Amino acid sequence: MTYSMSDITPAYAEALESHGLTQDEGLRILNILERKPLPLEVGLFSAMWSEHCSYKSSRIHLGKLPTEGPQVAIGPGENAGAVKLNNGILAVFKMESHNHPSYIEPFQGAATGVGGILRDVFTMGARPIANLNSIRFGSTEHPKTPHLLLGVVGGIAFYGNCMGVPTVAGETEFHAGYDDNILVNAMTVGIAKEDGIFLGAAEGIGNPVFYVGSRTGRDGIHGATMASASFDDEAEAKRPTVQVGDPFTEKKLLEACLELFKEDVVVGIQDMGAAGLTSSTFEMADRAGKGIRIDLEQVPMREEGMVPYELMLSESQERMLVVARKGSEASLQRIFEKWDLACAQIGEVTDSGRVELFWHGDQVANVPVHKLATGAPKYDRPTRPRPTTHPIPELLPAAPDDPGAMLHSILSNPIAGSRSPVYEQYDHMVQVRTMVRPGGGAAVLRVPEAEGMISVASECAHRACILDPREGARRTVADAARKISATGALPLAITDCLNFGNPEVPEVMWEFVEAIEGLKEGCLALNTPVVSGNVSFYNETRDQSIPPSPTIGMVGWMDNEIQPVPGFVREDGLELWLVKGAEPSLDGSLWQQYFCGTVGGELSKMDFEIESRIQSFARTLAKKKLVAAARNLGSGGLAVSLAKMLFNGEKLMGLKCGSFSSEDGTRRYFGEAPSSMILASAAGHRAEIIALAKEANVELQALGQTGGQEFNLGDIHLDINRLYGAWKAALNPLMGISNDC
Repeated sequence: MTYSMSDITPAYAEALESHGLTQDEGLRILNILERKPLPLEVGLFSAMWSEHCSYKSSRIHLGKLPTEGPQVAIGPGENAGAVKLNNGILAVFKMESHNHPSYIEPFQGAATGVGGILRDVFTMGARPIANLNSIRFGSTEHPKTPHLLLGVVGGIAFYGNCMGVPTVAGETEFHAGYDDNILVNAMTVGIAKEDGIFLGAAEGIGNPVFYVGSRTGRDGIHGATMASASFDDEAEAKRPTVQVGDPFTEKKLLEACLELFKEDVVVGIQDMGAAGLTSSTFEMADRAGKGIRIDLEQVPMREEGMVPYELMLSESQERMLVVARKGSEASLQRIFEKWDLACAQIGEVTDSGRVELFWHGDQVANVPVHKLATGAPKYDRPTRPRPTTHPIPELLPAAPDDPGAMLHSILSNPIAGSRSPVYEQYDHMVQVRTMVRPGGGAAVLRVPEAEGMISVASECAHRACILDPREGARRTVADAARKISATGALPLAITDCLNFGNPEVPEVMWEFVEAIEGLKEGCLALNTPVVSGNVSFYNETRDQSIPPSPTIGMVGWMDNEIQPVPGFVREDGLELWLVKGAEPSLDGSLWQQYFCGTVGGELSKMDFEIESRIQSFARTLAKKKLVAAARNLGSGGLAVSLAKMLFNGEKLMGLKCGSFSSEDGTRRYFGEAPSSMILASAAGHRAEIIALAKEANVELQALGQTGGQEFNLGDIHLDINRLYGAWKAALNPLMGISNDC
């Protein structure tokens, strides 16, 4: 029998609407099941066909991204991706969003975002060694910003610190476009042996299916559906859909899983993340082309009176689904009992190709695996281009009229001030791997197992993306790679987290497609394929979308012969160099956002040939130990980047840049120039650096030297201690910190 729209009764239509499903999707369900769905089955389809789980608006475009290369061990499609390092060691990593939950309940939303990405990595068999984040908030004047900032930072610190995983790098940004939809993107990097990777496939007919970890409660029900819809004025009422995290249980779960992996027990394993037991069951069965039977009354519960619908859709944290080898049940139970974690056999792998759910002997759902897991609708949403040239905004009336006052003003503001009140809450030294710490760009961690180090960074050029999503995405990849190269490491691969508004709006869908093209171009040019990722749509409130925000995390590699290069100078008498990329421009800059209140103009196109030469040059200097510090010329341009390079917090030193030309001053001081870097080197290395730059076809400009107690750059003459003090305290009002401390 083939169903038609006339078969959608008013009651069924109401059930579809309450679950975030369209009537067209409801008709599709009728024809898949060849009958009317049971109440639980509507919930299953709602979760698995949500935008958050199915990527129904993005799948046709994600396939354009490059995902292969000799360095890639595991690409997209698993819990996390992996790249090869050395000695048979892999770096396993992924980034994901927890935007909607973090706006509703910032502490738990951010904490469980960290917990979820940690599980994605250690379920692969990897021990997590680093966390990163990219977090974005609304205007510093918005009344909710302090509450959201404190909650998110507190949640990230709480979970990561309790887990004993260092948080080593990230971004904290402010822009009015995020007033009602903040972004919380979390990334974890782990280390595993190449022959010790575990995948999420339910292989082996008759193998037992185990539930392990924390018990199931009612928190997080409909979390995936909530994350697949826009906000309105009732957003706060969605608090019950936010999960509650327990990092101490997750720490036990981590150690139990890593112990389990040492025994010949696990066939497949999957984190119960978005959509909880539903997604893990269907995805594991689908990857293996098998079926699974589950007796839901066997699921460990922490609340009385729970029903099948709640058990399948709860997003309670710290849980895993494990397919074990038949006959190894006792070994698995012994390990989880040792760690005082719930462990119960709840079902088995079948050859039916269906997920069959039972409740005290009664069947409550029977759904074909493939049709639900990967048979979700695939939408080719319409696109409508918008301009990539915007009116250039005028200076605000209160803007100072000299570059020194401008520099002091911008560094005194939270949009450019020190992020130390944020990252000092994170333990970045636990596990004693961290060699280059937060605050200078990319972080560097020892990986003695591979006889080398990894460099890690996150990046999102959201201001550039506002003007031109494709060019902004290109710059995002290049900026992250430049941060990695500045430390001396070779960029290897990226994970992406693509944050956009409502995909049903043609202009938003155009932004997404353009950003995909930009990421593709950047990754191909710099040989950094995408190995994992996440899409977050519906980041909008009352029809107001966030700026297009394609965010990436990147991992690079260097061997032990290289001394990693920090982003701060620590000595007087060092020579400072500007490695010149593109011409600086104020269009789309931090200066423009701060002093004009918005961004405008037109972005110039990046030249990846120049970018590649400059990054290779930076790595050569690091290998030859010719630089004492290196930094990407980032937000705020030359003046801001130089100031931050001096602000190491250990020994303040000034800057003598008498040779700097102040012609076209504001643009030279504050314009942002893709592909540009700042280097610091000992005077004795001058001749060799100049020769290497000529050989690499890289343009260098001598800026001056470190030393003294003043920041002297052209027409800017400021006391370095006063400037540092203003920068250091900039975030204090938002963080509730007294400047008298």
